[in-house]
Amino acid sequence: MIKSKNQYINREISWLHFNKRVLQESADKKVPLIERLRFLGIFSNNLDEFFKVRYATVKRIVEAGKTGKSVLGGEIAKDLLEEITTIVIKQQTESLKILGQIEEELESKDIYIINETEITEGQSSFIKSYFANEVSPVLMTIILNDLREFPVLKDTAAYLAIKMVLKNNTDTNKKENKYALIEIPKGIDRFVELPKEGDKSYIIILDDLIRYSLRSIFNMFEYESISAHMIKITRDAELDIDNDLSKSFIEKISSSVEHRKISDPVRFVYDKSIAKDTLSFLKEKMNIEDTDSVIPGGRYHNRRDYMSFPSLGRQDLLYDKIKPLPVKGLTLDGSLFESIAEKDFLQYTPYHTFSYIIKFLREAALDPKVKNIKITVYRLANNSQVAASLINAVKNGKQVTVQIELQARFDEQANIEYAEQLQAEGVKLIFGVPGLKVHSKICLIEREEELGIKRYGFVSTGNFNESTARIYTDYTLFTANDSILKELNKVFDFFETTYKIHKYKHLIVSPHYTKSAFQKLIDIEIENAKAGKEAYIKIKMNSFTSYKMVDKLYEASNAGVKIKLIIRGICCLIPGVPGMSENIEAISVVDKFLEHPREFIFSNAGNPKVYISSADWMTRNLDYRVEVGCPIYDEDIKKQLMETFEISWSDNLKSRVFSIKQDNAYKKIKGPEVRSQFALYDYYKERLES
Repeated sequence: MIKSKNQYINREISWLHFNKRVLQESADKKVPLIERLRFLGIFSNNLDEFFKVRYATVKRIVEAGKTGKSVLGGEIAKDLLEEITTIVIKQQTESLKILGQIEEELESKDIYIINETEITEGQSSFIKSYFANEVSPVLMTIILNDLREFPVLKDTAAYLAIKMVLKNNTDTNKKENKYALIEIPKGIDRFVELPKEGDKSYIIILDDLIRYSLRSIFNMFEYESISAHMIKITRDAELDIDNDLSKSFIEKISSSVEHRKISDPVRFVYDKSIAKDTLSFLKEKMNIEDTDSVIPGGRYHNRRDYMSFPSLGRQDLLYDKIKPLPVKGLTLDGSLFESIAEKDFLQYTPYHTFSYIIKFLREAALDPKVKNIKITVYRLANNSQVAASLINAVKNGKQVTVQIELQARFDEQANIEYAEQLQAEGVKLIFGVPGLKVHSKICLIEREEELGIKRYGFVSTGNFNESTARIYTDYTLFTANDSILKELNKVFDFFETTYKIHKYKHLIVSPHYTKSAFQKLIDIEIENAKAGKEAYIKIKMNSFTSYKMVDKLYEASNAGVKIKLIIRGICCLIPGVPGMSENIEAISVVDKFLEHPREFIFSNAGNPKVYISSADWMTRNLDYRVEVGCPIYDEDIKKQLMETFEISWSDNLKSRVFSIKQDNAYKKIKGPEVRSQFALYDYYKERLES
């Protein structure tokens, strides 16, 4: 038997291994070149969020004088901070190496990213004009030496730390160092396209354009030399919500979001070529502590901006765009209500068009028979068509109730603004349940028909966001099944009467029933395995961190239940360990689209039970959020879900195997190459033709 330090992989370490899979995509030469740059941006953006939230949480445990072993999978918090920093430094070094390789390959494609030392005379006039007209008016520059208090640096903003060595003072004959900070403006594209020269495209990063313009910025100083090196800090992003009863919930969240701007720093990243005296000056002034992660990096920070690297008209260096497909049997031309009244339908974005959700809400807004619309909102797109449809419904006399989650991480401000907009238009708002986030993705419509009120609705695994629906894979079930929809109504009742705990026969609802419901389903598989019957469990999720559910699957494995897991992100379970998890296999698929659905399949002795859900098996989803899981009763949809799971499982190009080694090894399967995301599109295309 393989011995492991304990039964679990620490969630923070597992998350870092997930981000390594993103980094692998940036190194994969089969991925189009500009897309590889964008994966580097995703890797960096992920890391920023990790330090804001997870690293900050572990740091709080250390500062509270606790070990945190019980919640950190056996790790000691102080040791974990050091381990995280070591891994991140290694990954950052690798990312810089990959960036250099990509830049070399871009040059072979006539795309040149130049710095301030490589500017030609022709480019110089363009850059000087661009700086004077676009950059200089918005540039924030602060001279540091004489300030009583060091300025508060913005979370994850990038700064150029300037050191000027002034010319000798004639009185003292001493050289003086002058320090300054320049904030890289966020309102200007980080990548400035220079005029093309023939077939050659040139880009200069805004940081280097500013470096080229330093003499213009500091022309009032007489200096012998000037240098500019990038720094940035990441601040603790956990919301500390006060208990002032005189404040509304919106005011409390707004105040907490505002406080993030001055919260404690948890990571300090700097250009490793910075002068030692400049670094010492900054660390001392910024009160950088031993429990902060201090990471030497490259010349450029905020590499998350590579997510928006310009396309330059080079479709040959980008993924081919897919045209989202219609759902078989469900037309956007006629009434969706009439079709859904006949049978359930499954939308699987981005393979299917997201337009069905918009059409459903638009139809509800205009249909004279529709009386009530209820929906949960977690993250909306900018200029959201969903929000516009709900406002349109109010203007047509419908009663519209929106449960909006103001604590959706990093979308708090956007949701506050949407809440104020919806409220001003007459939408009835519910701000959730005290102590619980509402993460469920549900909508319920009540329509007055000949035989009385008939309900329609949908349950989804993802947000009602038309922007992310282009790149996130998610299931949405459209249904008129009254057994399901009556229970959806109970969920909305719970939002308003939180003291009343409803019972559910069909839905699986957190925080009261999700854990116990799934444990019962696992127990059935255990009993069937012991009785010699068919017994398997197949699960697709974003993350798996609940130790209680890990233990339950270990129990099932030891009883002989065959278990397949597709987990995109964190997985605290260790598969394939004899005597503990030998009947469990687990993979992660990271590719063009972000895998986001939650799907659960239980053999049930040959009569499979299938569910979709908004909940991962994480403690927060099971115990501290309102989540909704929905059974699939339509046999055709059940078949789709089981077949699409198998397509993902058969991936031998973009799937990595979870193991005790944690080495992100690619899954090797003999036979034809299968890239599951492309195969899934083909699967739904073939369904339309059959």
